[in-house]
Amino acid sequence: MNLENYFISLFKNKHIGDDGAIVGGYIYSKDAFFENVHFKSSWMSYYQIAKKAMFVNISDAVAMNAKPRYALLSVAMPNSITKSQMKELACGFSEVADKFGIEIIGGDTISNTKLDITITIVSTTNKPLLRKGARVGDIFAYTGKLGDSKKDLKKLLSGGKIHKNSKFVNIKLRDKFITNPVRFLSSGMDISDGLFSDLDKLSKSNNFGYKFFKTINKDIACSGEEYEILISFAKKDRKTVIRRAVQSRTPLNIFAVSSRVKYINRCKSHHFKR
Repeated sequence: MNLENYFISLFKNKHIGDDGAIVGGYIYSKDAFFENVHFKSSWMSYYQIAKKAMFVNISDAVAMNAKPRYALLSVAMPNSITKSQMKELACGFSEVADKFGIEIIGGDTISNTKLDITITIVSTTNKPLLRKGARVGDIFAYTGKLGDSKKDLKKLLSGGKIHKNSKFVNIKLRDKFITNPVRFLSSGMDISDGLFSDLDKLSKSNNFGYKFFKTINKDIACSGEEYEILISFAKKDRKTVIRRAVQSRTPLNIFAVSSRVKYINRCKSHHFKR
Protein backbone atom coordinates (compact mmCIF):
# COMPACT_ATOMS: atom_id res chain seq x y z
CA MET A 1 0.00 0.00 0.00
CA ASN A 2 1.44 3.40 -0.97
CA LEU A 3 1.54 6.27 1.51
CA GLU A 4 -1.48 8.06 0.04
CA ASN A 5 -3.68 4.97 0.28
CA TYR A 6 -2.35 4.25 3.77
CA PHE A 7 -3.28 7.73 4.99
CA ILE A 8 -6.76 7.52 3.46
CA SER A 9 -7.27 4.11 5.08
CA LEU A 10 -6.85 5.70 8.53
CA PHE A 11 -10.23 7.41 8.13
CA LYS A 12 -13.10 4.95 8.41
CA ASN A 13 -15.99 6.69 6.71
CA LYS A 14 -18.62 5.45 4.28
CA HIS A 15 -18.47 8.69 2.28
CA ILE A 16 -14.82 8.24 1.29
CA GLY A 17 -13.95 6.35 -1.88
CA ASP A 18 -15.20 8.30 -4.90
CA ASP A 19 -14.14 11.46 -6.70
CA GLY A 20 -16.46 13.29 -4.32
CA ALA A 21 -18.44 12.58 -1.15
CA ILE A 22 -22.23 12.32 -1.40
CA VAL A 23 -23.83 13.86 1.70
CA GLY A 24 -27.42 15.04 2.06
CA GLY A 25 -28.10 15.16 -1.65
CA TYR A 26 -24.95 17.14 -2.46
CA ILE A 27 -21.55 16.04 -3.75
CA TYR A 28 -18.51 17.64 -2.14
CA SER A 29 -15.10 17.44 -3.79
CA LYS A 30 -11.74 19.12 -3.20
CA ASP A 31 -8.32 19.08 -4.82
CA ALA A 32 -5.11 20.95 -4.04
CA PHE A 33 -3.11 22.81 -6.68
CA PHE A 34 0.23 23.81 -5.18
CA GLU A 35 3.19 25.66 -6.60
CA ASN A 36 6.34 23.53 -7.00
CA VAL A 37 4.19 20.41 -6.62
CA HIS A 38 1.65 20.68 -9.45
CA PHE A 39 3.12 23.63 -11.33
CA LYS A 40 5.81 26.31 -11.37
CA SER A 41 4.84 29.97 -11.70
CA SER A 42 7.38 30.32 -14.52
CA TRP A 43 5.35 27.84 -16.61
CA MET A 44 1.99 29.60 -16.52
CA SER A 45 0.46 33.01 -15.91
CA TYR A 46 -1.61 33.54 -12.77
CA TYR A 47 -4.67 33.62 -15.01
CA GLN A 48 -3.80 30.19 -16.45
CA ILE A 49 -3.02 28.81 -12.99
CA ALA A 50 -6.42 29.88 -11.64
CA LYS A 51 -8.23 28.43 -14.65
CA LYS A 52 -6.47 25.08 -14.36
CA ALA A 53 -7.11 24.93 -10.60
CA MET A 54 -10.83 25.32 -11.30
CA PHE A 55 -10.87 22.76 -14.11
CA VAL A 56 -8.99 20.22 -11.97
CA ASN A 57 -11.65 20.49 -9.28
CA ILE A 58 -14.65 20.58 -11.60
CA SER A 59 -13.35 17.38 -13.21
CA ASP A 60 -14.38 15.39 -10.12
CA ALA A 61 -17.96 16.62 -10.40
CA VAL A 62 -18.09 15.91 -14.14
CA ALA A 63 -16.79 12.37 -13.58
CA MET A 64 -19.62 11.71 -11.12
CA ASN A 65 -22.27 13.04 -13.53
CA ALA A 66 -22.84 16.00 -11.22
CA LYS A 67 -23.64 19.64 -11.90
CA PRO A 68 -21.23 21.93 -10.00
CA ARG A 69 -23.16 24.69 -8.20
CA TYR A 70 -20.87 26.42 -5.70
CA ALA A 71 -17.16 26.89 -5.07
CA LEU A 72 -15.13 27.80 -1.99
CA LEU A 73 -11.62 29.08 -2.72
CA SER A 74 -8.62 28.89 -0.41
CA VAL A 75 -5.67 30.82 -1.84
CA ALA A 76 -2.29 31.12 -0.12
CA MET A 77 -0.47 33.94 -1.93
CA PRO A 78 3.23 34.80 -1.99
CA ASN A 79 4.20 38.05 -0.24
CA SER A 80 5.51 39.35 -3.56
CA ILE A 81 2.17 39.08 -5.37
CA THR A 82 1.02 42.23 -7.16
CA LYS A 83 -2.48 43.62 -7.52
CA SER A 84 -2.27 42.83 -11.23
CA GLN A 85 -1.54 39.17 -10.45
CA MET A 86 -4.43 39.10 -7.98
CA LYS A 87 -6.70 40.36 -10.74
CA GLU A 88 -5.40 37.61 -13.02
CA LEU A 89 -6.25 34.98 -10.40
CA ALA A 90 -9.74 36.41 -9.86
CA CYS A 91 -10.34 36.57 -13.62
CA GLY A 92 -9.24 32.94 -14.13
CA PHE A 93 -11.40 31.65 -11.27
CA SER A 94 -14.43 33.68 -12.37
CA GLU A 95 -14.18 32.83 -16.07
CA VAL A 96 -14.30 29.08 -15.49
CA ALA A 97 -16.95 29.43 -12.77
CA ASP A 98 -19.17 31.40 -15.16
CA LYS A 99 -18.67 28.83 -17.92
CA PHE A 100 -20.05 26.06 -15.68
CA GLY A 101 -22.69 28.15 -13.88
CA ILE A 102 -20.81 28.03 -10.57
CA GLU A 103 -21.23 30.65 -7.85
CA ILE A 104 -18.08 31.41 -5.85
CA ILE A 105 -19.48 31.81 -2.34
CA GLY A 106 -16.39 32.36 -0.20
CA GLY A 107 -13.24 30.75 1.14
CA ASP A 108 -10.04 32.07 2.68
CA THR A 109 -6.88 33.92 1.70
CA ILE A 110 -3.55 33.96 3.54
CA SER A 111 0.00 35.12 2.99
CA ASN A 112 2.50 32.43 2.03
CA THR A 113 5.93 31.88 0.50
CA LYS A 114 4.37 30.58 -2.73
CA LEU A 115 1.02 30.20 -4.51
CA ASP A 116 -1.08 27.33 -3.13
CA ILE A 117 -4.72 26.82 -4.08
CA THR A 118 -7.42 24.49 -2.77
CA ILE A 119 -10.99 24.57 -4.02
CA THR A 120 -14.13 22.91 -2.69
CA ILE A 121 -16.83 22.25 -5.27
CA VAL A 122 -20.42 21.60 -4.19
CA SER A 123 -22.48 19.77 -6.81
CA THR A 124 -25.85 18.13 -7.34
CA THR A 125 -26.92 15.12 -9.38
CA ASN A 126 -29.96 12.91 -9.89
CA LYS A 127 -27.84 9.93 -10.92
CA PRO A 128 -24.29 9.85 -9.50
CA LEU A 129 -21.69 7.75 -11.32
CA LEU A 130 -19.62 5.90 -8.73
CA ARG A 131 -16.44 3.87 -8.79
CA LYS A 132 -18.22 0.87 -7.35
CA GLY A 133 -20.80 -0.91 -9.48
CA ALA A 134 -18.89 -2.57 -12.30
CA ARG A 135 -19.17 -6.35 -12.70
CA VAL A 136 -16.90 -9.06 -14.02
CA GLY A 137 -17.27 -9.08 -17.81
CA ASP A 138 -17.85 -5.33 -18.12
CA ILE A 139 -16.05 -3.40 -20.83
CA PHE A 140 -13.63 -0.59 -19.90
CA ALA A 141 -12.93 2.52 -21.95
CA TYR A 142 -11.47 5.97 -21.61
CA THR A 143 -12.20 9.21 -23.44
CA GLY A 144 -9.77 11.23 -25.50
CA LYS A 145 -6.03 10.77 -25.87
CA LEU A 146 -3.63 9.96 -23.03
CA GLY A 147 0.07 10.68 -22.68
CA ASP A 148 0.38 14.31 -23.77
CA SER A 149 0.26 15.72 -20.25
CA LYS A 150 3.25 13.64 -19.12
CA LYS A 151 5.14 14.44 -22.31
CA ASP A 152 4.63 18.19 -21.88
CA LEU A 153 5.51 18.03 -18.19
CA LYS A 154 8.86 16.47 -19.14
CA LYS A 155 9.47 19.34 -21.55
CA LEU A 156 8.76 21.91 -18.84
CA LEU A 157 10.94 20.16 -16.27
CA SER A 158 13.84 20.16 -18.74
CA GLY A 159 13.46 23.90 -19.35
CA GLY A 160 11.54 23.63 -22.61
CA LYS A 161 8.32 25.28 -23.71
CA ILE A 162 4.93 23.81 -24.59
CA HIS A 163 2.13 24.95 -26.88
CA LYS A 164 -0.37 27.39 -25.36
CA ASN A 165 -3.15 24.88 -26.07
CA SER A 166 -1.33 22.00 -24.36
CA LYS A 167 -3.55 19.81 -22.19
CA PHE A 168 -1.14 20.52 -19.32
CA VAL A 169 -2.36 24.14 -19.38
CA ASN A 170 -5.81 23.92 -20.97
CA ILE A 171 -7.85 21.00 -19.68
CA LYS A 172 -10.81 19.82 -21.75
CA LEU A 173 -13.52 18.30 -19.59
CA ARG A 174 -16.01 15.74 -20.93
CA ASP A 175 -19.16 17.20 -19.38
CA LYS A 176 -21.03 17.07 -22.70
CA PHE A 177 -20.35 13.33 -22.96
CA ILE A 178 -20.90 11.90 -19.51
CA THR A 179 -24.55 12.90 -19.02
CA ASN A 180 -25.61 11.26 -22.29
CA PRO A 181 -24.75 7.57 -21.68
CA VAL A 182 -24.72 7.64 -17.85
CA ARG A 183 -27.67 5.26 -17.43
CA PHE A 184 -25.71 2.64 -19.37
CA LEU A 185 -22.49 3.03 -17.31
CA SER A 186 -21.65 0.76 -14.38
CA SER A 187 -18.74 2.78 -12.95
CA GLY A 188 -16.58 5.77 -13.70
CA MET A 189 -14.01 8.30 -12.50
CA ASP A 190 -11.68 10.92 -13.90
CA ILE A 191 -8.12 10.03 -14.90
CA SER A 192 -5.99 12.26 -12.69
CA ASP A 193 -3.28 9.90 -11.42
CA GLY A 194 -2.76 7.94 -14.65
CA LEU A 195 -4.81 5.20 -16.32
CA PHE A 196 -3.09 2.27 -14.56
CA SER A 197 -3.27 3.96 -11.14
CA ASP A 198 -6.93 4.84 -11.53
CA LEU A 199 -7.71 1.33 -12.77
CA ASP A 200 -6.20 0.18 -9.49
CA LYS A 201 -8.81 2.23 -7.60
CA LEU A 202 -11.65 0.66 -9.59
CA SER A 203 -10.09 -2.77 -9.11
CA LYS A 204 -10.08 -2.34 -5.33
CA SER A 205 -13.63 -0.92 -5.31
CA ASN A 206 -15.05 -3.82 -7.32
CA ASN A 207 -12.71 -6.73 -6.44
CA PHE A 208 -11.55 -7.75 -9.89
CA GLY A 209 -8.71 -7.32 -12.37
CA TYR A 210 -8.57 -6.79 -16.11
CA LYS A 211 -7.78 -8.54 -19.36
CA PHE A 212 -6.38 -5.99 -21.80
CA PHE A 213 -7.22 -6.18 -25.49
CA LYS A 214 -3.79 -4.79 -26.37
CA THR A 215 -0.61 -3.61 -24.68
CA ILE A 216 -0.75 0.00 -23.44
CA ASN A 217 2.56 1.84 -23.28
CA LYS A 218 3.50 3.11 -19.79
CA ASP A 219 4.11 6.61 -21.17
CA ILE A 220 0.40 6.64 -21.93
CA ALA A 221 -0.91 4.63 -19.00
CA CYS A 222 1.16 6.41 -16.33
CA SER A 223 0.48 9.94 -17.54
CA GLY A 224 -1.22 11.88 -14.74
CA GLU A 225 -3.34 15.03 -14.90
CA GLU A 226 -5.10 13.95 -18.07
CA TYR A 227 -8.62 14.57 -16.71
CA GLU A 228 -10.23 12.27 -19.24
CA ILE A 229 -13.02 9.94 -18.09
CA LEU A 230 -12.56 6.23 -17.30
CA ILE A 231 -15.81 4.27 -17.61
CA SER A 232 -17.21 0.74 -17.62
CA PHE A 233 -20.37 -0.73 -19.10
CA ALA A 234 -21.96 -4.07 -19.87
CA LYS A 235 -21.09 -5.79 -23.14
CA LYS A 236 -24.71 -5.55 -24.29
CA ASP A 237 -24.51 -1.74 -24.06
CA ARG A 238 -21.30 -1.39 -26.07
CA LYS A 239 -22.91 -0.13 -29.28
CA THR A 240 -25.15 2.28 -27.36
CA VAL A 241 -22.25 3.84 -25.44
CA ILE A 242 -20.18 4.17 -28.63
CA ARG A 243 -23.13 5.84 -30.36
CA ARG A 244 -23.57 8.29 -27.49
CA ALA A 245 -19.85 9.13 -27.64
CA VAL A 246 -20.14 9.86 -31.36
CA GLN A 247 -23.12 12.12 -30.73
CA SER A 248 -21.02 14.32 -28.40
CA ARG A 249 -17.94 14.04 -30.66
CA THR A 250 -16.01 12.34 -27.87
CA PRO A 251 -13.19 9.94 -28.82
CA LEU A 252 -13.72 6.67 -26.95
CA ASN A 253 -11.00 4.04 -26.51
CA ILE A 254 -12.18 0.54 -25.52
CA PHE A 255 -9.21 -1.31 -24.05
CA ALA A 256 -10.09 -4.00 -21.48
CA VAL A 257 -12.66 -6.28 -19.88
CA SER A 258 -12.94 -6.94 -16.14
CA SER A 259 -11.97 -10.43 -15.05
CA ARG A 260 -11.31 -12.58 -11.97
CA VAL A 261 -7.57 -11.99 -12.16
CA LYS A 262 -5.13 -10.08 -9.97
CA TYR A 263 -4.37 -6.56 -11.06
CA ILE A 264 -0.95 -4.97 -10.44
CA ASN A 265 -0.47 -1.25 -10.99
CA ARG A 266 2.80 -0.69 -12.90
CA CYS A 267 2.98 3.07 -12.27
CA LYS A 268 4.70 4.92 -9.46
CA SER A 269 2.66 7.11 -7.14
CA HIS A 270 2.43 10.77 -8.22
CA HIS A 271 1.65 12.05 -4.76
CA PHE A 272 4.44 10.70 -2.54
CA LYS A 273 7.94 10.31 -3.96
CA ARG A 274 11.00 8.98 -2.18
